[in-house]
Amino acid sequence: MTVGRGARRALGAVAVGVVAVVVAACSSGGGGTASGDSGGVGGGGTTSSSTPPPKPVSLSTGPLDKAVDVAPGAPVVATATDGKITEVALTNPEGKAVAGQVSSDGTQWASTEVLGYSKAYTFAVTAQGADGKPVTKTSTFTTVKPRTLTYLSVNPMDGTTVGIGQPLAFYFDEPIADKAAAEAMISITTEPKVDGAFYWFDEKQVHWRPQNYWAAGTKISINAKIYGKHLGNGVYGEEDRVISTAIGDAVVHEADGGTHQVVTKINGQVARTMPTSMGNAANPTPTGTYVLTEKHDHMVMDSRTYGLALDAGGYVTPVDWATRMSNSGIFFHSAPWSVGDQGNRNVSHGCLNLSPENAKWVFDLSKPGDVVVVANSGGPPLEAWDGFGDWQIPWDQWAKGNR
Repeated sequence: MTVGRGARRALGAVAVGVVAVVVAACSSGGGGTASGDSGGVGGGGTTSSSTPPPKPVSLSTGPLDKAVDVAPGAPVVATATDGKITEVALTNPEGKAVAGQVSSDGTQWASTEVLGYSKAYTFAVTAQGADGKPVTKTSTFTTVKPRTLTYLSVNPMDGTTVGIGQPLAFYFDEPIADKAAAEAMISITTEPKVDGAFYWFDEKQVHWRPQNYWAAGTKISINAKIYGKHLGNGVYGEEDRVISTAIGDAVVHEADGGTHQVVTKINGQVARTMPTSMGNAANPTPTGTYVLTEKHDHMVMDSRTYGLALDAGGYVTPVDWATRMSNSGIFFHSAPWSVGDQGNRNVSHGCLNLSPENAKWVFDLSKPGDVVVVANSGGPPLEAWDGFGDWQIPWDQWAKGNR
């Protein structure tokens, strides 16, 4: 089809208009970008991103304001949300500051010094949020007034080396009503790990031991955190105790009343066999597992200390190289007067008589916690409460705790 000159002029005008519109559009877009103008003619309004304003800091503290009967063993804590702690003052009634430490991220402060009993404290904390505005919170609280305090003694003592039969013994000087709470306060860790259990002998005394003897070389750490803690009936802990001890060589003395011999084994190997004379028919040596506790190079043995009067066959006798097996007065000790009976018959009042040489050897070897097993003496079983007769209690019974 042939297009006339007039028509061609009209089409050309239309094409030029289209190009102009395209060029105008490009120029407008480029100009908007360069100027940062987000508006423009026909843009349909303004568009922008919405940024929330910075939050103010929020503070929480514990104990709560006006709290009473606060346990002084628990830490005082302040926590900042949406901000950081900038200043803390925890002071006692005399105005003395209680030490504390802020966390690495600045959001929490906790006291590092224990509080006193029956005291009022003031706690002031300042924190700053992202909005730059500081916020201060002040509170007061009072710690508990105990009915009485209890001190805890521990056997073995810190830094000692003991034998494989040594129980861990804890002695409170007040009756403990909440025995479960007391146990929870006593942390026992061992290397290597050893499982064990508590057993209460009375209202003040609890022991902990494993199911079987300790392994030689075991390291034991005791952390009894009782300060500021309630043990029931208004009794609170007076002082924390931290003890480290270790288990030495495995020493076991096997004493047989039938053969009248003591066989001593060190780490499972026989080290010495010694003649002995045990308790006579009227005073038979109790049978069972004893744990050595103390020793004296010289002492006077007095039967009156355990109820046997002199006119009833009692005695007051000085002896050398005495190593205690029980609280009721059973010892290894030197008995030169019975050397002829040792290895042949039982003639003592219950102790294990040895020659002076053998008694000194046992004395020099012995440490608290070493084991003596007495068999075939004709005596009754050793009472579990007599010294450290802990091993006389079967494990299934021991593990129940006797609370």
